[in-house]
Amino acid sequence: MTCLRTVFFVAALAVPALAQAQAIAVPPDSTDPDQRVDALQPDFNLAALPTTLRMPVHKVAFRVTHRFTRALGDGDFGDLASDLFGFDSGAQIGLELRYGLAPGTQVGVHRTSDRTIQIFGQHSLLTERSGTPVGLDAIATLEGGNNLRTRYRSALGLLVSRKAGRLAALYAEPILVVNSSPMANAGSDNNTLMLGLGGRLRVRPATYLVAEITPRLAGFDPGVGQISFGLEGRAGGHLFQLNFSNGFGTTLGQIADGAFNNDHWYIGFNIGRKFF
Repeated sequence: MTCLRTVFFVAALAVPALAQAQAIAVPPDSTDPDQRVDALQPDFNLAALPTTLRMPVHKVAFRVTHRFTRALGDGDFGDLASDLFGFDSGAQIGLELRYGLAPGTQVGVHRTSDRTIQIFGQHSLLTERSGTPVGLDAIATLEGGNNLRTRYRSALGLLVSRKAGRLAALYAEPILVVNSSPMANAGSDNNTLMLGLGGRLRVRPATYLVAEITPRLAGFDPGVGQISFGLEGRAGGHLFQLNFSNGFGTTLGQIADGAFNNDHWYIGFNIGRKFF
């Protein structure tokens, strides 16, 4: 199993180079602005939080999220190195498929290996390329555990984005997660109001630094807010991100659950592929 994980990780590092060759051979359709590369928004997510990147109509995108379950601070350096910095540990893996349903509207499904399934829909209300000062999307999700059989949760939110010149894209995302508490108690503490804050800094033409934090503002508030940061590279329709987080959440409900604590950090990665 360790060998397989190592082979998979090495293969993931090679994917962008292959994608670059494909992108040169098959250029995107320049007549549809949604198919053009957005240099400051190369992907539909930061580490876990969604962005306002639009999906072209009738196109698809696929994403893999991978969070190793060994904390980087467990044991001494020699013990961590012998465990290949957590790569020999178990992992929570997510698979996501996204589809452009209509102009400005995208839908998708995200499933994690703990059997949580999130179904989501997102619609673009404003875009900066139309002359507005910010981008604005509305998002709604439904998720449940045990393959949508238990612990149903839903989320409603607004995604606000702002580009800073040619260097960065910044995000503020107020999101309400309904039934976020695992307890069946009614009242305000059964829901969570959280604020996703994040950004993507372009340090080279196709290389980015990513960071996000999601503090809870009201309602159910276990533990600490999830924090992630990472380094990513884009090549053609592929994007690879190496990240570090204090939690495993990749759905909005999981993010509302919060992180473990700020003393335990975990290595992970995302791989995205656009089929357009």
